[in-house]
Amino acid sequence: MPASIREEVDHLLGAAFTRDMSTRLSCPSCGSAHVAQMLGDNGGVSYVCTACGHSWS
Repeated sequence: MPASIREEVDHLLGAAFTRDMSTRLSCPSCGSAHVAQMLGDNGGVSYVCTACGHSWS
């Protein structure tokens, strides 16, 4: 149990940051986080990097 409210808030913020970073996509070509999700040709999901133009699914 944390000794103070501040410790608890720091713990929760750290967990939220870790979860956010683990779900963020990055371009496999250039590593940029500027990725958009698109609807693919047959209803699948594809992604495109808005920094370099690389697309993948």
